[in-house]
Amino acid sequence: MSLLLRSVSTQDKLPASSTVVIIGGGIVGVSAALTLAERNIPVVLLEKGHIAGEQSSRNLGWVRKTNRHASDVPLAQAADQLWAQMQERVGCDVGYQRRGIMFLSGSEADVAGYETWLQSVKDLDLGSQLLSRKQLDQQAPGCQGNWLGAIYTPSDGVAEPALATSAMASAAIKQGAVFVQHCAVRTLVKSAGRVTGVLTEKGEIRCDQVLLAGGAWSRRFLGNHGISLPTLPLILSVLRTKPINGPTNIATGGPDFSFRKHKDGGYVITQRSALDSPILLDHLLIGRHYMSQLGAFGSALRIRLGRPFIDDLKLARRWKGDDLSPFEKIRTINPNANSAVNIEALANLSKVWPMFENAEIDEAWAGQMDITPDSTPVIDRIESIVGLTVATGFSGHGFGTGPAAGQLAADLVCNNQPLVDPAPYRFNRF
Repeated sequence: MSLLLRSVSTQDKLPASSTVVIIGGGIVGVSAALTLAERNIPVVLLEKGHIAGEQSSRNLGWVRKTNRHASDVPLAQAADQLWAQMQERVGCDVGYQRRGIMFLSGSEADVAGYETWLQSVKDLDLGSQLLSRKQLDQQAPGCQGNWLGAIYTPSDGVAEPALATSAMASAAIKQGAVFVQHCAVRTLVKSAGRVTGVLTEKGEIRCDQVLLAGGAWSRRFLGNHGISLPTLPLILSVLRTKPINGPTNIATGGPDFSFRKHKDGGYVITQRSALDSPILLDHLLIGRHYMSQLGAFGSALRIRLGRPFIDDLKLARRWKGDDLSPFEKIRTINPNANSAVNIEALANLSKVWPMFENAEIDEAWAGQMDITPDSTPVIDRIESIVGLTVATGFSGHGFGTGPAAGQLAADLVCNNQPLVDPAPYRFNRF
């Protein structure tokens, strides 16, 4: 995780009961807790490690509509509005700035793909536009190479992962939400097919509703209850430079790099076409669901078989409430950054904008993303267990839509009018 992650002070005592229990202290779970607390609905959030300790503090910080599936864009638009209000809502800076996001066009095929996407979202009033090479040079001077231009959405933005989720959590606590860190939920407690509580390592909490927002852990938690959620892990390595004069404040993606300005003056950089893919048992169990993705993005995967396979086999897939759960054995997924991939990213970027040749790396980290077969999350009630709602599988895109995804999940938990149409996120599409 980033060294800059802001810690959150929470209580240690476990309440006896609540209306809602949220499992997972990432941005989606925290956003849902903040929404419920603002509505005066009793809520307890339980985090096995610490708030924002996994992907919610390890992502790139992009708040993006550009190139999202058209069905996913309304959630991103709702998130835009929530991000714009977030500093006032939580009472402190979350690093949000509406700087725009663009992706470079290196070929006619890129341009055609962007044109197709623009056509798919033409009725959504995003303000996205295709830039010519001249316009690209105006937006980001000093660009080298035979780029045709870019696709650009001025209303996209960025926020700071090391600040945002922690700030939202502190605000939720002030509003009356109860947060308990270092407390893993082992199992659901059920009666007659519906949720009546959760059993944690510290004891039981009675409740009416449970929201599972466990990120990469959600598949294992649901599997223990006989529910198969198809998600597979990918690991993204990231670096942050020391302060440097860069070409633009617009977050920018190329075929094998991306960058965005950090609030301290450096740049957050990654190799977009290099994702570590450690082979696990789940690849054998559900890999067939990912064949279309493998065909489209397989060249970006750095597949490896080794220690992660053995470590994963050691973690239980079925356990009882009085057993030590996998979530207590591994409190935080903390993969090592792939230094070779990060060096590639900086080298690839320097070829396009030579000003990055003198950049110094200030820190590097990696995060594990939970990828669904269609790269779209699940935000839905689970029909087979009344009272259980799931918000997970964000496939590396969850930070940007996190405030809206959490609010949508809270709407479903409370049976309120949903923030956006939840149909694209239904569980049974798999």
